[in-house]
Amino acid sequence: MKEILREVGMIARALDSISNIEFKEMDLTKGQYLYLVRIYEHPGIIQEKLAEMIMVDRTTAARAIQKLEAQGFIQKRDDETNKKIKRLFPTEKGNQVYPILKREGEHSNAVALEGLSPEEVNTLLRLLRRVRVNVEKDWIFVKKGNKRQY
Repeated sequence: MKEILREVGMIARALDSISNIEFKEMDLTKGQYLYLVRIYEHPGIIQEKLAEMIMVDRTTAARAIQKLEAQGFIQKRDDETNKKIKRLFPTEKGNQVYPILKREGEHSNAVALEGLSPEEVNTLLRLLRRVRVNVEKDWIFVKKGNKRQY
């Protein structure tokens, strides 16, 4: 069983490393592209929801968002009804790099799934979603300050 998570981890680290290298010329580093893609796909998202979507803690998300804003990829805007809430939107610069990020994601998917039948791809997706849901329960549990029993 442990080999499955090692394989998933190696795949994730390899793809993240490739993206970090390729996106360096756009001044996107350390996984910032993940945040930018989600903000582009969900304009107006709040920081807390974005952190949950990417499954990182709020501090990590805040640092990445702050850097993206300083670099001009995103902007924060006040919520129309609650001025304490800041909504995140891509800027023109963010909009311009999104197609490149999207193409890279599509290419990585194609490479990763090469040789798999459509049925195998569907099965893999279904199973990985089940695994994510299982892990997500522990992630939420630990994020609330609890300790897992193992």
